[in-house]
Amino acid sequence: MAQKASSPESPVTITISSCGKGGGGGGFTHRRSMGQTNPNSPMSTRFSSGGGRRYSSAEEATDADFVRYTVQIPSTPDRNLASSTNESVSRPEKSFISGTIFTGGFNSVTRGHVMHCSSESRPASNLCRMNGCDGLPFVTKSKKLPCECEFSICKECYLDCLRNGGKCPGCKEPYGVNGDEGSESEAEEKALPLTSVAGLGFCGRLSMMKSVKGPADFDHCRWLFQTRGTYGYGNAVWPKDGNGDAVGGGQGGILGFEEPPDFNGKCRRPLTRKIGVSQAIISPYRLLIAIRVVALGFFLAWRIRHPNHDAIWLWTMSITCEVWFTFSWLLDQLPKLCPVNRAADLSVLKERFESPSLRNPKGRSDLPGIDVFVSTADPEKEPPLVTANTILSILAVDYPVEKLSCYLSDDGGSLLTFEVLAETASFAKVWVPFCRKHEIEPRNPDAYFGLKRDFLKHKTRLDFVRERRRVKREYDEFKVRINSLPDSIRRRCDAYNAHEELRSKRQQGEIGITQSEEVKVPKATWMSDGSHWPGTWSSAEPGHSRGDHAGIIQVMLAPPNSEPVMGEEASEAHLIDMTTIDIRLPLLVYVSREKRPGYDHNKKAGAMNALVRSSAIMSNGPFILNLDCDHYIYNSLALREGICFMLDRGGDRVCFVQFPQRFEGIDPNDRYANHNLVFFDVTMRAMDGLQGPMYVGTGCVFRRTALYGFNPPRATEHRGFLGRRKIKLGKKKTDQVTGEDDEEESSSSLLPKRFGNSTLLAASIPVAEYQGRLLQDVPGVVHGRPAGSLAVPREPLDASTVAEAISVISCFYEDKTEWGKRVGWIYGSVTEDVVTGYRMHNRGWRSVYCVTQRDAFRGTAPINLTDRLHQVLRWATGSVEIFFSKNNALFASRKMKLLQRVAYFNAGMYPFTSIFLLLYCVLPAMSLFSGEFIVQSMDVAFLIFLLVITITFCLLALLEIKWSGISLHEWWRNEQFWLIGGTSAHPSAVLQGLLKIVAGVDISFTLTSKPAADEGDEYAELYVVKWSFLMVPPMTIMMINVIAVAVGFAKTIYSEFPQWSKLIGGSFFSFWVLCHLYPFAKGLMGRKGKVPTVVFVWSGLVSIVVSLLWVYVSPPMGKKEYMNF
Repeated sequence: MAQKASSPESPVTITISSCGKGGGGGGFTHRRSMGQTNPNSPMSTRFSSGGGRRYSSAEEATDADFVRYTVQIPSTPDRNLASSTNESVSRPEKSFISGTIFTGGFNSVTRGHVMHCSSESRPASNLCRMNGCDGLPFVTKSKKLPCECEFSICKECYLDCLRNGGKCPGCKEPYGVNGDEGSESEAEEKALPLTSVAGLGFCGRLSMMKSVKGPADFDHCRWLFQTRGTYGYGNAVWPKDGNGDAVGGGQGGILGFEEPPDFNGKCRRPLTRKIGVSQAIISPYRLLIAIRVVALGFFLAWRIRHPNHDAIWLWTMSITCEVWFTFSWLLDQLPKLCPVNRAADLSVLKERFESPSLRNPKGRSDLPGIDVFVSTADPEKEPPLVTANTILSILAVDYPVEKLSCYLSDDGGSLLTFEVLAETASFAKVWVPFCRKHEIEPRNPDAYFGLKRDFLKHKTRLDFVRERRRVKREYDEFKVRINSLPDSIRRRCDAYNAHEELRSKRQQGEIGITQSEEVKVPKATWMSDGSHWPGTWSSAEPGHSRGDHAGIIQVMLAPPNSEPVMGEEASEAHLIDMTTIDIRLPLLVYVSREKRPGYDHNKKAGAMNALVRSSAIMSNGPFILNLDCDHYIYNSLALREGICFMLDRGGDRVCFVQFPQRFEGIDPNDRYANHNLVFFDVTMRAMDGLQGPMYVGTGCVFRRTALYGFNPPRATEHRGFLGRRKIKLGKKKTDQVTGEDDEEESSSSLLPKRFGNSTLLAASIPVAEYQGRLLQDVPGVVHGRPAGSLAVPREPLDASTVAEAISVISCFYEDKTEWGKRVGWIYGSVTEDVVTGYRMHNRGWRSVYCVTQRDAFRGTAPINLTDRLHQVLRWATGSVEIFFSKNNALFASRKMKLLQRVAYFNAGMYPFTSIFLLLYCVLPAMSLFSGEFIVQSMDVAFLIFLLVITITFCLLALLEIKWSGISLHEWWRNEQFWLIGGTSAHPSAVLQGLLKIVAGVDISFTLTSKPAADEGDEYAELYVVKWSFLMVPPMTIMMINVIAVAVGFAKTIYSEFPQWSKLIGGSFFSFWVLCHLYPFAKGLMGRKGKVPTVVFVWSGLVSIVVSLLWVYVSPPMGKKEYMNF
């Protein structure tokens, strides 16, 4: 019935329709398909605003009356596929898009500059595809491979597979269809006995009736014998080893039998699971919190009822600080009541999305696409080699190549970053196959070759050492090329500029221009092909400066094919043997958004939004991972673990998955608490038990539709006392509560108001929403996508698509849109990350904290004291801005949980604690100078309250250490730096925030320098002392407390009536302050005790002024006698 295809190279698509609809008989239609053949694919959608759907979704062909499938016509004598097969496995040539740099922007024509490129083909070899084996393929007597999936395997490996379960390594199905009858084991050749069920003890419950579904001449006994005594799927007795006479019983306790396989459990098995903290730890933890709250209440009540009349001013200041500290502690402690841990099951992910099925017979990856964003701004402060290693770790990640895209945002428009990325793309052709072949971890070459451990551990391939040595030598050459690029670019530009000057002088002489009328030739920056660089020039000419340059997009690596491409054998041109390795590389794009004077470019948030728009047009992955240029992927399976939470049941309500930040290059003692483990392992785990952790700027996987400002499919409204009454809201109710209508705003007429006037960007929104849906087979899912709908090739890039991407990164595209207000990263704050996450939680979305067993990402942190203080200053200033804005958690909607509001409110309020902390650190010195104390006398009740509060605080700290997994040393370092930052950076942040709110003074910060690799001293930056005004307050507090202890001790010794209790009380609190400031004092000493003189001058002056002011306010007791004398 089928017609002969007109072209032997294309599949045939057959559509079968029943007579139920549309009339007609039960015939079928036959047509050729040159493109996408999956009816459920979102690639064939059209943007519409159809009613009744969550967003403008894709069309779903789920009608059972129409079935469409693809048939591959086999090879026949008159239809030879040898040529087409060779063409399909050969390496494709470099496309026009990957060899063209596109520029454009405001008042400039979008143009493409073709760059020279070369291509080469690599025929695939036919060897055994088992790891560590290079034998010839084994064929059966019928001249076929052992399995229908045509997985190449040698005879020795084939026999090993038969002995170890008899499953094909390719399709995971049992051998036997095309297997060699002569190679079967002797046990298989013998007559198989019938399974006896007489001794099972439940014979009466087994039905032994003859089947009535078969034909009349069906020999039931013979069929029962040939099937080894079983009735097939669904029988009460299921043989464990296919025979029923194996040694040992199954899980049901029956000898030789096990439970029948659960074929519907493929989608019932969860991808993730929540692991609560042990009740033996969390219950005492909550009880201690309650005890300490009660103790603090009684303590404050006692303090208020017993004032110190001898020093009422000291009592007033102390009680004010203590009330505030109690309030601040409650805000910090209440969100920690429900900590949780989570785990992902990668085996279920592979089984559900990457295994052959009815809808996906070839077993192609059905995982959604992920776009990875890497941001950089200044190659001088962010070393290019660090950025290159981050890109290499992304390209080598363990995720389907065709589903991964990497975008580098160069906000400085630097030619150095551009050429570094080009060199990185070239080296990736060697590094990525090497990582895939030998399962390298980590896949950052600098981190991998710098590991101080046995690199032969768990490596079994014989060629590993040889290939590692070759790749290491190639990486050393790569580093030399990267480090020499600045000088190479400078020499090239000098040569081209000198040539331009000579040519200009020659032209001036030809037209008769005198020397006085000489025309100035601009000092341009030149690319390697002799053309002007459209970005920033070193001479900062008009149109080519950091704030004034065109938009640039360059596809460094073109989108890969949908089918694997095997490499070639090792030779002089190829360092390693890639015959069994897929050598495809993910899409790699260089993006530099347009900048013009007079436009607010909104720093990092604006650059990220430009990447969101350009990636939506070029790859449109439904999920987005953003990384800083110094944060590389340390665990190649991190993306898979993160995507598990997005695709599991309830994952359609998850807006982002946040990973903890881990750092390298920190000194072993962690002097300035750079690891910040109390926040990442205590606070963030606790918030995960509420509505989810906050977004911290890097290492986060976003749902693209959540970034677009859409509401979740379901939300919960919390009403009543303490939000204990919950109201489930569907999509329509959610829109009514928030006063928004996504369907209306998603219509084609109102889309430009929110997203801009790009038609391709608007058309990509429903596609991204569809691809990010859960599977229909997952229980409880209403609007899901069919399985296998994403196992289709990606559409290729063309020049018009890249030209559209250029237009959406122009400086004026966001005018009169909601980008930065509701859509994308939110503008208006230094800490745009916290605000962006808060907006999503406020719309009812949830987030997840994913702590992997092996660190997902690792980065660098400033270990220098001054750099660390400036980093904390930037964070605290952003928190002050949040506190005085509409993003304050006091104005949150009812869709945010109460304790989640408390956590966000504390994130905006904590810098104001520094005002009371500064005063409280000076109170011990005031007490010692005056001879008074915060209480009238050391009462027993005061000491008991103080003891209870201290003991409960220590026990709470120990329990936090227990359930979070951090160490006591790390907790103590965090406490020390809390006081250091609270007396230095936080007060300055409050002052700057108030100046911005009251006087409109804008706040500008310099980019945090990323430390480069130092082969000499790894911690050289730790001992560098850089002067900063932030050092003055803590240094002054230290000097005042030291002087106060000495003065108080002297006064007590020479006093006629010494009051030792007040001396001990004041000295104890002064010692508490000095212990917390010890790392700060050690940092001021540097390596050899060299401290800038200005530090001592400023601190000494302030100390003298405070001392003189104190003498004037409270003169010594003997002053009157001296004057009378």
